[in-house]
Amino acid sequence: MRTKHSGCGQPAAGEKREEFGMKEEVRKAIDLIRPNLQADGGDVELIDVGDDGVVKVKLVGACHGCPMAQMTLKNGIEKFLKQQVPGVNSVVSV
Repeated sequence: MRTKHSGCGQPAAGEKREEFGMKEEVRKAIDLIRPNLQADGGDVELIDVGDDGVVKVKLVGACHGCPMAQMTLKNGIEKFLKQQVPGVNSVVSV
């Protein structure tokens, strides 16, 4: 059973941060870069965040099938997420 400190929403002592909120941290970081993708007609959907720090996303809209999608994924999304969310090791498109 997951416990939290009363009212603050933080994990109880000994609970891993990854289990508590890494996916939410990644979601918030993606929301920060989403407008850049949408400006070019694309978008990104968060699929999963693994215990190993691998973030799975789906590129949609103009990003899906774009020749520059891999560069956007690695040099844009992955680089940003690694800076913003400790524990992110890589980002892969599914």
